[in-house]
Amino acid sequence: MALGRYHALRNIYQTLEIREFSTLLTSSRSYSKAITNVPHLTLRNISSCVRKDHGCIPWTSGDKPMLHSTTMQEPISYGDMRSVTTQVKAPAQARQMGAVKVSMVSPGIVYDPYTPREKIPFWKRYFTRSGWKRTKEELSSELKSAYAIAKLRKSGYSKQKFYAEAVGIYKEINTQIANGGKTPLRKLVTEHMYSALKNEIKQRESVWPTVHWELIEPIVKVRTLRARLIGVDKNDLSKAFIQLTLEFLSKQKFEAYDGKGAVVSGDRNKEVLVRDIWVFEKSLFHPGAYWRLCGRIKL
Repeated sequence: MALGRYHALRNIYQTLEIREFSTLLTSSRSYSKAITNVPHLTLRNISSCVRKDHGCIPWTSGDKPMLHSTTMQEPISYGDMRSVTTQVKAPAQARQMGAVKVSMVSPGIVYDPYTPREKIPFWKRYFTRSGWKRTKEELSSELKSAYAIAKLRKSGYSKQKFYAEAVGIYKEINTQIANGGKTPLRKLVTEHMYSALKNEIKQRESVWPTVHWELIEPIVKVRTLRARLIGVDKNDLSKAFIQLTLEFLSKQKFEAYDGKGAVVSGDRNKEVLVRDIWVFEKSLFHPGAYWRLCGRIKL
């Protein structure tokens, strides 16, 4: 029964995806689903933290007890597409692939970014037009996630192992941001994110030369919010990137210092509950591909 249900879902999604691929490279509408997620730390954010002394973390917002990572989102002209064109100059490692004629190692976007929705009453969901529309959209989103996870499992995916790896990446990236370690970030993030994080570190160091950041382990909770496939060849659906959106709920400690070593924000003895939404990406067709951070989503 379960196998039959899976095949039915897969057939439905493949039908949807074939229709979507038929519109590739022809749409000229304004594009809103594919966005870049650029982590952005402004001096205004930092100054606010210093003045209020909420114990906030520089790459999070300190206005609430539960903190959220901040991002700056900009529209990008990829359209309402399910695949990404590859007419850009190939990076060196992609040009060395030989037979695989794909000129990118990352789409450089977060496709169909996750946005939380408020719950709606039972009567509104099933007895109003807007409710039926909402139910249809949610079902379509779940089918896309299920199909993407099914594809990922064929490559040996294990949720337990991935979560352990994702938590390790989460901890290492935050540690390097706090320590100002730009070079170690190269392997942990996509090219677009690397450029953004370098700017974030530079802005933070201009106000707080040194900071203390600590993750209290084990992490409180990790869960998958969304899974999406991004095709790069409409004639070969196996050539795709996968993006998994994860929610991290963790307790952290933070303290910032000025140039003389005096504490100017935070308290390293106080635990703060932080909620982050991060998007991890992996190629399903590049040899030796591994998970990297490609975006952070603001709630």
